[in-house]
Amino acid sequence: MSRKPFIAGNWKLNNTIAEAEELIQALLPRVGAVEDVDVVVAPSFLALSAVVDSARGSAVQVYAQNMHEKDSGAFTGEVSAPMLAEIDVAGVIVGHSERRQYFGETDRALQLKVPRALEAGLIPILCVGETEEEREQGDTERRLRHQVQEGLEKVPVERLHEVVVAYEPVWAIGTGLAATTEQAQETCGFVRALVQGFDKEAGNQVRVLYGGSLKPDNAAEILSQPDIDGALVGGASLDAESFAAIVEAARA
Repeated sequence: MSRKPFIAGNWKLNNTIAEAEELIQALLPRVGAVEDVDVVVAPSFLALSAVVDSARGSAVQVYAQNMHEKDSGAFTGEVSAPMLAEIDVAGVIVGHSERRQYFGETDRALQLKVPRALEAGLIPILCVGETEEEREQGDTERRLRHQVQEGLEKVPVERLHEVVVAYEPVWAIGTGLAATTEQAQETCGFVRALVQGFDKEAGNQVRVLYGGSLKPDNAAEILSQPDIDGALVGGASLDAESFAAIVEAARA
């Protein structure tokens, strides 16, 4: 089955508004007209409106890095799906390993966030992945099974294919380490099989991304694997040339 490649740049806690505008202006001549790959950038909350405005009319979509599962309420410091949709944000990353590790993100919260994002017209990127300790103990599949099944449990079957799932081995986030091509393919294939457990056709259609120290020099090999449909890129997305090279690798 042909699935459109998907390359997302997670800018994390980087770039002032001015720096974010500078980066998107450097990116647009390189990737702004790409139509055979879904190209996404995820700036900080404060820079979202500026980057959305800068990217209008281009092929680049702007996603948020997180959202709360509730639309409103006494949740100081949080941002809701309708707030993001109002400023024309197209999607949202949920469950990133850093959110889980540093901010107590739970699978139970993600069970609510994923369908709420869809209801608000946002495409969710559900992040899943194991720690180094879990991999060493042979717990990778158990951990992924729990994360995927919890995260997708409340998504209507007819909308499952709209969710993007990003497999990010926690031990490869920001460490410079990357899964081998074989590890990445095997695990992304397992993630796809988990989605097929909900609905076979949805599992065939869902896009599974790899995330974890992906760079231009290893992108082509990893992105060529049959069950890897793209990448969630961290550090390399902060450089326009590097990010554009990864997008180009996805077109091959």
